[in-house]
This record gives sequence, structure tokens and C-alpha cells, in this order.
Amino acid sequence: MFKNPYARLVGILPKRPLMVGTVTSIDGGVAVIELPGGGTDKARGDASVGQHVFFRDGAIEGLAPSLVDVSYEV
Repeated sequence: MFKNPYARLVGILPKRPLMVGTVTSIDGGVAVIELPGGGTDKARGDASVGQHVFFRDGAIEGLAPSLVDVSYEV
């Protein structure tokens, strides 16, 4: 049987993207993370205020390097 091409494409895509941000506060084991674009998100895990972290699907996966954010408009 042939599968739907769209379903096959969705099947190979990652379920949740790996995000990066800076921890701005921690309350009850939940970190509030500021995203490079200015938004915020929340995730559970080990981190301290001011650290750059990688997170996905509500969980901190590890520390991220402290790099300068650069963006260009085309």
C-alpha cells in the first residue's frame, strides 16, 4: 500500500525543535526562559538564573554556549 506523501513527510520531521534561551527566573523547579526573539517559555530542569540553556518540550536538556545573537533582514 502507498502511504500519503504528507504523512511520510510529517513522520520524518522532528516532533519538537531544540530551542535556546536565557534563564530569567526559577520558581518551584520551573525556569522561565527568554528566547532570542524576545518571547518567553517555561521548562523544568537544572539551571541557574542567567545561564544559556537548550530546551525541548518543556525540559531543559543542557547548557548552551554564551554567543552573541546576530540577525539580518533580507
